[in-house]
This record gives sequence, structure tokens and C-alpha cells, in this order.
Amino acid sequence: MKYGFDNEKYLKIQSEQIKKRIATFGDKLYMEFGGKLFDDYHASRVLPGFEPDSKLKMLMQLKDDAEIIIVISAMDIEKNKVRSDLGITYDVDVLRLRDEFMARGLSVNSVVITHFNGQASAEAYRKRLERMDIKVYYHHTIEGYPNNVDLIDSDEGFGKNDYVETTRPLIVVTAPGPGSGKMAVCLSQLYQENKRGIKAGYAKFETFPIWNLPLTHPVNLAYEAATADLEDVNMIDPFHLEAYGKTAVNYNRDVEIFPVMNALFDDIYGATPYKSPTDMGVNMAGYCISDDGICREASHQEIIRRYYTAVCNFADGKATENEVNKIALLMKRAKISTADRKTTVAARERMEKIGVPTAAIELSDGTILTAKTSPLLGPCAALLLNALKHLAGIAHNVKLIPQTMIQPIQKTKVTYLHGRNPRLHTDEVLVAISMMSLIDENCKLALEQLPNLAGTQVHSTVMMSEVDRKTLSKLGIGLTTDPVRMAKKLK
Repeated sequence: MKYGFDNEKYLKIQSEQIKKRIATFGDKLYMEFGGKLFDDYHASRVLPGFEPDSKLKMLMQLKDDAEIIIVISAMDIEKNKVRSDLGITYDVDVLRLRDEFMARGLSVNSVVITHFNGQASAEAYRKRLERMDIKVYYHHTIEGYPNNVDLIDSDEGFGKNDYVETTRPLIVVTAPGPGSGKMAVCLSQLYQENKRGIKAGYAKFETFPIWNLPLTHPVNLAYEAATADLEDVNMIDPFHLEAYGKTAVNYNRDVEIFPVMNALFDDIYGATPYKSPTDMGVNMAGYCISDDGICREASHQEIIRRYYTAVCNFADGKATENEVNKIALLMKRAKISTADRKTTVAARERMEKIGVPTAAIELSDGTILTAKTSPLLGPCAALLLNALKHLAGIAHNVKLIPQTMIQPIQKTKVTYLHGRNPRLHTDEVLVAISMMSLIDENCKLALEQLPNLAGTQVHSTVMMSEVDRKTLSKLGIGLTTDPVRMAKKLK
């Protein structure tokens, strides 16, 4: 992999800035951690060299002073929103995050359910967490939020929310994904703390958009693509421009909430410490890009991947046409198309020649391999075998899994398990190779190449099963597919 981001520099200067911000306030600092605290794969894809757990490493340096609040929206619970990178719902991810934090010695205070409006699913989730001895609080939907400042900044607004009792000077507020209401939780807590005579401050640690990159920089456009379902829009921060005469990039939700922030700080301190939404942030990522060209290209590819995810989700009824159209518009702004994804071109060219579903992979050295579906194997399963043979230096015509071994597996799937698709999935192929590796040197060599698939890219001309998507994801492979379903039987 070619790196375009200096992660070591980032850890150093980002940690320094966070410590300075903590020292700025008195009794307590609420710090909103945007994006993922760990498993931040979006950042690692658009900023090659960024380590997915960078934020967690910085937090570990402050763990004795910090406690964590995990936020989840009642609306996301209601619609079973899924983390696309992990394939699990947000409500499940809350428990995963809690376990991961606690395993590292971090203190987890509680879970806050935001946007609560009496949803039965949220009430059931609260009871489930409380049975696990997890403290749970409700924060309610406020009419006119974020524009009705007088209502928000009152006992009928933030004052109606449950007060989260905390004991440490640094309160980290995080969530499974964007749009969960982290900032509103912080602001509500500032209001509640002030009523109790506690002076609390607020800061934001969010990687995207990167404030000191141009508005149309591919890294910032990729963030818009990643949040297309939230209808976030990157924009020039008008408050920053007015205060300093300098251009800075922020996004609509922060700009919209800034008047509320100012009103709260006026009540608490008599004046606001921030002149713009950008001032609230602590983000040094833009200073750590070591190769802009590499990050631009990586971001272009991320936008294309997001487009394919959206069109496939739309085909499944899991996304709106607006999401698809928004990312398509972002592609035009970035002056890219699906033809800029090499695996897409290769897979489609092969399919046009042979007339059956195909898949293509781009290896780390730029080599592109293709494979077709057959009565025995799906296109991604066949492609996985081709890639492992290529990496291990095994001739293409060598059969790693004998047909006599595949046929009994197919019989079990169809006859005994009553499946409709007899073709082997990627996980079944890997299990078969693992068994064969005990007696076959080629299979042993092929298995040893699995780590070399991390970071490779695959495109399939048909949609993949959930098991195939999860297997490729676990291997670190970036998958895109056309929004076409594969027939259970080949003609």
C-alpha cells in the first residue's frame, strides 16, 4: 500500500492539541468524538496510512481522567440501522463498543438514547440494557431543534432531558455512527451542569470534514458520500469567515447548532469562548497528509464504492433514491465515474465476452485477475481461488479443491439443508482449502497468502450473498457489486 498520511505525526500533534483544550476549561470538559473511536475504516481508506484505532490510542493516554458516554438514536434503533463496515446493527454495536472500551480499562458511564419520542423499540432496548446493569438515559426530541434557541435553552428543552451523572474531568461522548445526537447530548449536559453550579466546557474531535482542506477536495467529498443518508452538506463556515476573514470547511449541522452553542455559553460564562463552529473542533488531520495525490485517489475510489453501496441498498429497499442521486452528483463534482474503478471495467468486459456473471480483483501490485461463475462456484469464490493461486505462484490450471470434494458439500447444502443455491460461497471454499492443506502442499501455500489480500479491491457484476460480503470484509477486501441479482441456476 502507498501511504499518503503520517499517522505518527498525527498522534503526536493531535494529542497535544486535545490536552491544551482540556486545560482551557475548569471543572469538566465534554468532548464529542465524531466518527469511530476505533475501527475507523473510512478514515484509513481515504487517508492511506491512518490507523483505524488512532483515536483510541490517544484516549488511552488520558484514561485515568476520562469516562465514556455512548449515544444511540431511538430512530436508528427503530429502523435497525446497520454499520455497513461491520454488518451489525447500531444497537448491537453499542454493546460491542462498551465491551471493547472496558476491556482496555476505560470507564464507560452509561448509554444515552436520543431522539426519544416514546418509541416502543427504544423502551425495550432500555430494559434490555438495564437487565445488564447498564445505566440508560433518555434525551427527547425538541420541537424546532436546532433553530428554536429559546425553547432549546430552557427547562422545556434541554431541561426535560435526563441528567447524566459523571465524576471525571473528561467526558468522551461517542456513538456507533453519525447522526446519533452526540453534540446535542453534550449541549444538554452543559445546560444541566450549569443548573447544578458546575462549570463545564465543550470541544469536538472529529476527523471529517477536514477544515483546512478545500471544500471540493476529494477527502471532504468522500465524507459527504459516507453520510449521504444523513443529508449532511459540507460548507464554508460563515462564522469563521466573518470572525477571521479566513476560509474553513465545516458541515451544516455544526453551523446550524452554533447559535445554540453561543446561547449556552453566554448563560454559563457570560460570553462564548468560540467565534465559529470550526473553533470548537480539535482536528489536526489536514496537517498530516504527506502525499496529497495518494489521498485524492483513495478518496475517489471511496466515493465510487459508496455509490455502489447506495445503488445496491436502493435495490434492496434499504436506501432512498435521494442517497443515490447525491453520491452520483458528488462523483460529477469530483469528475470521476464508475469507469475509474479498474475492477469494474475488467469484470464487465469479461462478462460481455462470456455472458455469465463475473468478478475481478486488483491486487496490491496492480495485477488484475477475473473469474466467472459456474455450477460449482460463485464468481467471488472462484476469484478468491484464482487470487490465492496467483499470489502463491501456483499454475492457474491446478485445481485446489477436487470436484469430488465439492459435490458432497453441494448435496448437503441442497438436499439436507434445503438451500436453493448449490454453488460454494467464499467461506465454504476457505474451509475446504483448510482441510485440504493437511494433505496438499498447494493448498497450504494458498492459505498462507490470505493476509496479502488485505487492501485489495473486488468488483462483481452481480450482488453477493451476505456471507460472501462478510467474508471478504474480514479479509480486508474492498467489495463493490452491480445492483443485479444472480439467478440460482445458470441457463
